[in-house]
Amino acid sequence: MSGEKVLFVDASNQILGRLASIVAKKLLEGYKVVIVNSEKAVLSGDRVRVIEGYKIILKAKTHRNPEKSGIHRPRTPATILKRAIKRMLPYDQPKGREALRRLRIYVGVPKSLIGKEFVRFEEADVSRLKQRYVYVSEVAKALGWRGLNE
Repeated sequence: MSGEKVLFVDASNQILGRLASIVAKKLLEGYKVVIVNSEKAVLSGDRVRVIEGYKIILKAKTHRNPEKSGIHRPRTPATILKRAIKRMLPYDQPKGREALRRLRIYVGVPKSLIGKEFVRFEEADVSRLKQRYVYVSEVAKALGWRGLNE
């Protein structure tokens, strides 16, 4: 058995930015991080302002051919969370790219992970917010994500 350190994280009611910074640090420490329930993470701020802010990204244009190498815009909860974590890693260095390879993010809880013990970070809990917030799933649906078929 290898001595691989694996951290299972439940993103339910966790603030996306704080969660991303904690996970980025753990990845740089050598942990393999598996995040579930990415659609239940929250973004702080007024619902309309947050969604309109993400929609501005969709309107960005480029002089390059977008079919060959366009701007990749996250639309699903998993990619929105992954983009946040990626931007907190030194991705231009090999250690940052290696760290990102150790990250797995899921929408919901896959059957293979049922029964695992998940970690929640107290410093990223939504109860710390004194203002409005919006779930990542609401933002993703406004961007075109079709969501879970439940």
